Amino acid sequence: MHNPWLDISLQDYEGHMSLPSIGQAQMLADQFERLMKRELPSSVAVIGCAGGNGLDRIAAGALGRVVAVDINREYIDETSRRYSNRLPCLDLHCADVQSDTLRFEPVDLIYAALLFEYVDLSSALATLKRNCRPGGVLAAVLQLPHPDKDAVSPSPYTSLQALAPLMKLVAPAELSRHAARVGFTADESSTVELPSGKQFWLQTFRL
Repeated sequence: MHNPWLDISLQDYEGHMSLPSIGQAQMLADQFERLMKRELPSSVAVIGCAGGNGLDRIAAGALGRVVAVDINREYIDETSRRYSNRLPCLDLHCADVQSDTLRFEPVDLIYAALLFEYVDLSSALATLKRNCRPGGVLAAVLQLPHPDKDAVSPSPYTSLQALAPLMKLVAPAELSRHAARVGFTADESSTVELPSGKQFWLQTFRL
């Protein structure tokens, strides 16, 4: 089945996520920065990196390795253009996180934000475990259901509505069950609410 993520331009995606009425780009970058300050990893992987949102929060030379993964080649190419000079440790992969062919040297911290809504949990978590160091951390951001708001918020960037049939909100308990099956242990969790009223669940797991 064709993946609609391959048809959404980076300009539309970033424009949508950065709208004041959406506000998710800022939130996701803030949470990534908070995790790095808390965990102090020497290596990180951002899964579903888009154009590299959050990579600007990494100081040049602060990490030994930064892995960025996305299924869309346009997104990976733009991430390279934006960050390869400042982050010479950047390791880019155009790949599907559900594939058993996605392999890189395991990292200390994996950040998977708004990813699990679009993938098979078992396949994706098996990949993430394989690429996480023993003792490493998987950080997930899930969108929580809202009684009055669409899962994919309406915006002038109408191409994103193609994601609506693919998107399936994942309950935190469901993600925790699947994560436990592959060897992750649930750690800290918290909720973030945006001015729009949408809420997000932040959960860390340790391997």
